[in-house]
Amino acid sequence: MDRLREISFLLPKTPESRGFLAQLRLLLAEVAYADLAGAAGTDMAVGDRLTLTPPRPVDALPVTTFRLAEVAAPQVAFDTGQSIGVGGSTGPLDSPTLPARVELADLVRRLAGHVQRVDHTGVNVPSCLTSANGWQDLVGGLASASTMYRYPTGEEWPFVLPSTEEELAEDIREFVVGREPRFELVHDQWLRQPQWQFALWTDLTRTELEALFPEPEGLTFPDLAEIFRVVPIVHPWPGLTIRFDLCYRVDDGPSDWETGEWLVTAGGRIR
Repeated sequence: MDRLREISFLLPKTPESRGFLAQLRLLLAEVAYADLAGAAGTDMAVGDRLTLTPPRPVDALPVTTFRLAEVAAPQVAFDTGQSIGVGGSTGPLDSPTLPARVELADLVRRLAGHVQRVDHTGVNVPSCLTSANGWQDLVGGLASASTMYRYPTGEEWPFVLPSTEEELAEDIREFVVGREPRFELVHDQWLRQPQWQFALWTDLTRTELEALFPEPEGLTFPDLAEIFRVVPIVHPWPGLTIRFDLCYRVDDGPSDWETGEWLVTAGGRIR
């Protein structure tokens, strides 16, 4: 059985990309499982690679990387052979609620010391650019090489959970905090171009995050307003939007979302 071992967010080898990667490394500096040591032989101190390795269970895959590559534009590449590029309309989004007003460096400055973990990364794929068959091919290809689960409430938001080789062959039965970052795919009917999303666990309350990122810099989605605050960021690449979902502090122990139990037992695996 093929196994999805690495999900890579690829950036072109430009000064702008190096700056983005440098800021991302600062943002995740307190995340224990973030490997901030860039690849050897590069000509800048920040290196050209950031790796997030699931801390639990031992040997769980896939890892998630952010790295510079010989690409003309950003793309998400899976080592099983599939990829998702940028493109689509460069005009306004269908949804008027996601204009970007915050530079990444400013987001890093405001969140310094407050980001603890990475819940998930993800890509929203516009339905206007991807047919139903294309979407099924994408999901099916990843599901055949990973432990991918349906979103329990029925939306087309499947999640890949890191898993061991034994769990890939059978299923996930151990529910632990640390099976992260997960990876989410979204078949998005509102966007005209792909969107990268990064969900971060913080030690801040909703009130604190609302004060750090007031409207219109930050916003919430109606059904998820009690969970995280959304901050779209300014970046140099046309044909792509990028947002950070900043999760509020959790004080009452791990939930079945954090352990993955809800996705596994209520969503069910896609095979």
